[in-house]
Amino acid sequence: MAAYILKRILLMLPTLLGVLLLTFIVTQFVPGGPVEQFMAEARRTAGRTGETGAYRGGQGVDPKRIAEIKALYGFDRPPAERFVKMLGQFARFDLGRSFFQNKDVWELVKEKLPVSVSLGLWTFFISYLVAVPLGVAKAVRAGSRFDLVTSILVLVGYAIPGFVLGVVLLVIFGGQLQWFPLRGLVSGNWEQLSWPARIVDYLWHIAMPVTAMVLGSFAVTAMLTKNAFLEEIRKQYVLTARAKGLTERRVLWKHVFRNALIPIVTGFPAAFIGAFFTGALLIETLFSLDGLGLLSYESVIRRDYPVVLGTLYLFTLIGLLTKLVSDLCYVWVDPRVKFD
Repeated sequence: MAAYILKRILLMLPTLLGVLLLTFIVTQFVPGGPVEQFMAEARRTAGRTGETGAYRGGQGVDPKRIAEIKALYGFDRPPAERFVKMLGQFARFDLGRSFFQNKDVWELVKEKLPVSVSLGLWTFFISYLVAVPLGVAKAVRAGSRFDLVTSILVLVGYAIPGFVLGVVLLVIFGGQLQWFPLRGLVSGNWEQLSWPARIVDYLWHIAMPVTAMVLGSFAVTAMLTKNAFLEEIRKQYVLTARAKGLTERRVLWKHVFRNALIPIVTGFPAAFIGAFFTGALLIETLFSLDGLGLLSYESVIRRDYPVVLGTLYLFTLIGLLTKLVSDLCYVWVDPRVKFD
């Protein structure tokens, strides 16, 4: 097992390097970088753009000033040198400093993380705590009216995109009925509230965004649980357990449950981490929640390369480690699995 873990960790290094290299190369060819944005802003300020708004190079901008801006952003050095320097910083977990927000990338991630964690954790726990029991109930009652009705409801919910449901919730419950707030994670006077009032205010704000995010993962987990239980219920050891006189409840929860959970538990770490690190961009934008998804989107639009590459490095590293933990869960759930 130790040799397998070491091998997987060593394989992470070229994977991580390849992701960073590919992204770095792409950023070198994407127009509209920070230097170009500064030049465009300088031309607009000086009022020297053409009547048609056509690009006119660096006209109207002092060449010395352009050189200073390139040196400030590090673009006065060859790309290979900048890439090697970036790798050295990432090896020390120094993610760099934002071009436009003048903050360390770590500080930006820590500022945005509470919003994404709030959305992700609630989505994750509600999905699993409701979807797994529902999947078990559907498997036990397979083919019944309950199974048919719940399958239709689950699949309809899955077919509705989260942002579309979010718009509907905002219009009906936030606009017409005014039961829930339209934006933000907490109210403006949250600091002045008592702790019980803070909890109520937080849940009041988080209700609609979480509802919009839950449906997709909820449907996948419920149907996966149902299919896993159906597959196990039909196996020979279940018939043997019933023949020995064990109650249906004991057969289901003592014997079937552990084996059926293998595909669910092995995906547990990835679902847990992905719930709040993937970034719900549309939901965060729709409900005016300043989280990691919105940070990543704005960084790409503004060509804030330190934020783009820094967060990509962090999320890729977390994703690779999570994949390793997911594979190790096979051994924990099913001791028959041997990676050797």
